[in-house]
Amino acid sequence: MRKSLLTVALAAGVSLMPMMAVADAEKPANLIADGIPAVPDSIVAATRPYMEFRTASFRGWDPTDRSMLISTRFGNTAQLHSVKMPMGARTQISFEAEPVGGTLSPKGDVLLVSKDTGGNEFFQLYTLKDGRLTLLTDGKSRNTFQGFSKDGELIAYSSTRRNGADTDLYVMNPRDPKTDRMVAQVSGGGWGFADFAPDKKTAVVAQYISVTKSNLFLLDLQTRQMTPIGDQKTDIAWSGAQFAPDGTLWVTSDSGSDFKRLGTLDIKTGKFTPRSPEPKWDVESFEIAEDGSFIAYSVNEAGVSRLKLLDPKTGTSTPVTALPQGTVGGFAIAPWGEIGVTVASAKAASDAYSIDPKTMAVKRWTQSETGGLDPNVNVEPEFVEVTSFDKEKVSGFLYRPDPQKFPGKRPLIVNIHGGPEGQSTTGFLGRNNYLLNELGIAIFYPNVRGSTGFGKRFVSLDNGPFKREDSVKDIGAFLDVLEKDAGLDAAKFAVTGGSYGGYMCYAVGIRYGARLKGANCVVAISNFVTFLENTQSYRRDLRRVEYGDERDPKQKAKLLEISPMTRVSELRVPLMVVTGANDPRVPKSEADQIVEAVRARGGLAWHLVGMDEGHGFAKKANQDYQFWTSLMFWQKTLLGE
Repeated sequence: MRKSLLTVALAAGVSLMPMMAVADAEKPANLIADGIPAVPDSIVAATRPYMEFRTASFRGWDPTDRSMLISTRFGNTAQLHSVKMPMGARTQISFEAEPVGGTLSPKGDVLLVSKDTGGNEFFQLYTLKDGRLTLLTDGKSRNTFQGFSKDGELIAYSSTRRNGADTDLYVMNPRDPKTDRMVAQVSGGGWGFADFAPDKKTAVVAQYISVTKSNLFLLDLQTRQMTPIGDQKTDIAWSGAQFAPDGTLWVTSDSGSDFKRLGTLDIKTGKFTPRSPEPKWDVESFEIAEDGSFIAYSVNEAGVSRLKLLDPKTGTSTPVTALPQGTVGGFAIAPWGEIGVTVASAKAASDAYSIDPKTMAVKRWTQSETGGLDPNVNVEPEFVEVTSFDKEKVSGFLYRPDPQKFPGKRPLIVNIHGGPEGQSTTGFLGRNNYLLNELGIAIFYPNVRGSTGFGKRFVSLDNGPFKREDSVKDIGAFLDVLEKDAGLDAAKFAVTGGSYGGYMCYAVGIRYGARLKGANCVVAISNFVTFLENTQSYRRDLRRVEYGDERDPKQKAKLLEISPMTRVSELRVPLMVVTGANDPRVPKSEADQIVEAVRARGGLAWHLVGMDEGHGFAKKANQDYQFWTSLMFWQKTLLGE
């Protein structure tokens, strides 16, 4: 093993002193590396630049000085920073051990912060001033911030404080926590505020039931009476409801369409009128200018984001063409009209930009470090579409190593997204660029059936236990095509994935193990029944809609049949499992049981556990060590050195 790791380091151009013993890298104190060899310093040295990239995310505007609030990492976790001007210095303003998110009030006088502990997702709300946090919530329940009123006086949030399961709705003036009050007691974990009406007497709230169905209500904040909006017997997905200054309610909806369109909703009649002109693809999100003169919205075109501006009076839509092509998100419009946005692309880490809506000129506000590496050498992905077993078209993004540097057939890792209501999109690959640029490993990011971004028909094709394995068969269709690719080595394929993608990782390893060299499965479901029984109560019913109801005997039998634990004897590929001990979504027990079962049958199962992590590793030191151990796993299995 040591010899092969030295080979990796030398291939990456790292000079190692001869005739010296290889020292081991220090393992973070909160990681348990069960069955995993120590990481040699040679791997740390070889990968160092790829570990030191940063990202920056736009978080809002400060109207007091027109500065930008961003989130970026200079230590171990992402914290809040202020940027006074485009490409200006980043001034850190939060200093917590855990990652934090923050939003400024419309007046700029209150900075509202959300923070959990060790990735447990039991978020608490605070105000931040002079580097100090002041707790607003109870310190125990799960609290989700959902926005300020337009004048900044009130915040809206949901909380499980009443019974740990139902997400009741609350409002508060954050300047005086004693004003905190429940405005709606609800049943279920899918409730949240959409927006305050301009007069603050009412608010629109949403009840999320599934990716294809949600309900909207008008809530009277004084009487606590909720009035349904529209026909709630029909499966329609509503999202992003916002009031324009004139009181018009704008939403995105798939009403009357396979895709989500931007339009207006009549509160009295429930009639939806589409206003965006796109005949295809989902409108992901939107933001209304303070004066109502335009609406910024993004369209997801098969995984590539397009930002556009809509004139609500004329219906004219104008694309923003000067942004880098990639993924656009997290945008907001300043009171003076400037649009702040986060953009990530293959050749640039996530960074903050602004757009002048009058001239369409783009300014870059941050340029995140890439460890000294030239990001322009990173490859753009190829769009791959195949026909699956039942004639359904499925697609994904293939990143190939530079053929001049790595001629001939290359190894491939299939990296499956979570969700399942998620989507692989184009963007910055971070540490994975090391696999491409230094080891010559290709990476394929599939969007199997059930992925978002391709319409409500497509996203529903995997619903329930009886359709679940159809998405696994989609990977078989991809393998059929990729194995015939002249640039790929069919004898060196492997699979990885996280969360639902982690289940897929196990399932693909079982069904197609003879075609794979290894499976690296992260925060993964191993048994659908034990998962549903042990996931946090506030999300259990929401997951039953997607996966099936383990309380129903027929569904339970099928859930058990398709669970990786039931077929663990068929899992013969080497396995690596990554777990967050505080994960509220996929409990650590899901990993423990499959690791134990694989080892009991004499199989290889490495297990990396983050004792201070939840649903995926959030702390840089832990992320680095996860990458290094994964690299060792790929070296041992996929590359066979």
